[in-house]
Amino acid sequence: MSMKPELSTETPYENLSPELVMTLVERLGLRCTGGLFALNSYENRVYDVALEDTDNVIIKVYRPHRWSKDQILEEHAFAAELQAEDVPVVPPQRFDGKTLHSHAGYLYAIYPKRGGRAVEMRTDEDFRMIGRLAARIHNVGSRSTFQHRGTLNVKTFGWDNLVYLRGSGMIPRDLMTAYDATVTHLLKRLDDVWGARKSVLRIHGDCHLGNILVNSGDMFMVDLDDCMSGPAVQDMWMMVSGDRQDMSRQFGWMLEGYTHFRDFDYSELQLVEALRALRMIHYTAWLARRWHDPTFPKNFPFFAGNAYWESHINALKEQLSAIDEPLLVQV
Repeated sequence: MSMKPELSTETPYENLSPELVMTLVERLGLRCTGGLFALNSYENRVYDVALEDTDNVIIKVYRPHRWSKDQILEEHAFAAELQAEDVPVVPPQRFDGKTLHSHAGYLYAIYPKRGGRAVEMRTDEDFRMIGRLAARIHNVGSRSTFQHRGTLNVKTFGWDNLVYLRGSGMIPRDLMTAYDATVTHLLKRLDDVWGARKSVLRIHGDCHLGNILVNSGDMFMVDLDDCMSGPAVQDMWMMVSGDRQDMSRQFGWMLEGYTHFRDFDYSELQLVEALRALRMIHYTAWLARRWHDPTFPKNFPFFAGNAYWESHINALKEQLSAIDEPLLVQV
């Protein structure tokens, strides 16, 4: 009886050679030409794989120990549900009726390769299109609830990350007191802003411009890897940029598109700066959690220095002031 390989939590991809990647693909009955191109992804490993006599496919090898099988299958089911309602997403392909496969300790999925270019937010209609897309995702997301995926709130993205960072050994000792006090003060304020909200809406969760592509004028969404339960505004606030006047105008256009398909709770606009603060804390904790993966010190060398932490503390202090600024869109 063969034993399932135990992969390191710190360096889980050290055994993932190009040969093994092609083996994962060929185990599903596909034939590789040997052409393999690594795509930009820090969390998982994603490759564009050339096949014989058919179009290329994309293989996503999930980071071991991050998601359970149930959590990944729930992601896949959500993508399939969206596609069934003609929402433009890219769900994984099925082989023998399955979307999730395992070999050599790795969980992986195969996706069709769909070409597209990065979206450029140039016109008011671009923002309306994104608003309409978000609303369509949320219309489907509201029909059921996740049973295994996480929930976005102050505890999960804030307090839990602070607890981890305190014991991570990554915060410079001479900045520990300042960091702890700053984040604690900020999170108490976020608790007040968040209040008693209980968000059960299924959302994309990581809806930024890098996860939206355009092909022949049509927008489509990729990468549901971080889908979760959370407030609707989480899938919109990362699309706006500029000063407060610019963001107000862009949000207005986006909500014009959104409300064409779905009602929006305008009180959620109070969460925009709170969500930005939580993302800042979550990003720092993510780097700390992945620091033993050789990819991270190589690509984020600034993280180990005092300068990063000093800048991060100052940014969080500034964010505390932003939380109390007026709503982005006056209603």
